[in-house]
Amino acid sequence: MDMQYQLVVFDWDGTLVDSAERIVSCLRYASQKVGLPLLSDGGYCDVIGLGMPEAIKQLYPALTETNIRRFIDAYRNEFLDRCQDPPPLFDGVSDLLASLRGEGYSLAVATGKSRKGLAGELDVRDIADFFIATRCADETRSKPDPMMLDQLMGELRCDAAEVLMIGDSVYDMKMAANAGVDRLAVTWGVHDRDRLVSFNPVLVADRVSEIETFLLSL
Repeated sequence: MDMQYQLVVFDWDGTLVDSAERIVSCLRYASQKVGLPLLSDGGYCDVIGLGMPEAIKQLYPALTETNIRRFIDAYRNEFLDRCQDPPPLFDGVSDLLASLRGEGYSLAVATGKSRKGLAGELDVRDIADFFIATRCADETRSKPDPMMLDQLMGELRCDAAEVLMIGDSVYDMKMAANAGVDRLAVTWGVHDRDRLVSFNPVLVADRVSEIETFLLSL
């Protein structure tokens, strides 16, 4: 199969996993634990995709480093406590990943989650074997910096022209653009179509099945 892309990199939260409600709830919990004013659900949702320190600084710009650490601890403890009942995959995701691997695509993850957070979710799912590499925000730089993609391309020996980034947020789109990588936007996550199309994605998908149709047509 002569594929345009050799490596397909997925965001996690909001792209593969329907976790926005869980993340917003944990952000609200951490805000209360640190004694911060609560923000709107939309405000919390808007930072999903960033690394945790970057997300907190965007939500509460005046917060001290000590309280940022307290916030992170409260958030992670609350999120990980719920990991025994993880947020669900979006409908069709498992079939999509199996189909792409069966067609010879290499798959990876680039996420704003911590390594511990991603490992905890992969441990309780049956999709871990689909991915040949993963990168998390606490072991590199947060989106929209291109470092996660740059490292994946270096590890897997792919050129930018051989890589497609799939995500639901403007942080995914901007990271891909910064890395010189094509991007595919999905509309079932945290950011709406109008914000995503400004990054000139090769496709804006409204359904998981559209990703498979697009990639298998190349």
